[in-house]
Amino acid sequence: MTRGLAGTVLLAAIVSGCGRSSPAAAAASNRAVDTLPPAVRDAALLGREAFVLVDRAADYQGSHRGRPPSSLRQMGIDSLAPLFVRRIAVVSDSSLVTVAFRQPRGRRVAACEANPRVLEEASLNGGRFRLVCTTASGAVAQYEVPAP
Repeated sequence: MTRGLAGTVLLAAIVSGCGRSSPAAAAASNRAVDTLPPAVRDAALLGREAFVLVDRAADYQGSHRGRPPSSLRQMGIDSLAPLFVRRIAVVSDSSLVTVAFRQPRGRRVAACEANPRVLEEASLNGGRFRLVCTTASGAVAQYEVPAP
């Protein structure tokens, strides 16, 4: 095998494994979230969804000459999911994502917001990032949660 072909095969093997977690890793991550206090657990669920949406919005912006998405539909995402209501807004040429529970009854946290800063923060902070959230009582609080 030539050196160029070997490098290509190695690169393909590395790339094919990127972004995928094993079912065991996903289950361990879910168990870790389940052991958190109720308010932090709610914020972590909302934060995971917000993190994924911010990541997709950053990807969209990168492939559209720096223009952020003005709607979730542009990114091919529905605003309603079985558990969440998702919204996106453009603030200063950056995406601001809001994720809320569809059924907030019994939840300690009702909604959380995230912007592209969470991507950098998670990469620099061992996979953890901060979110600004609205609690069920209407107060604003900040939570540090694990990235998905």
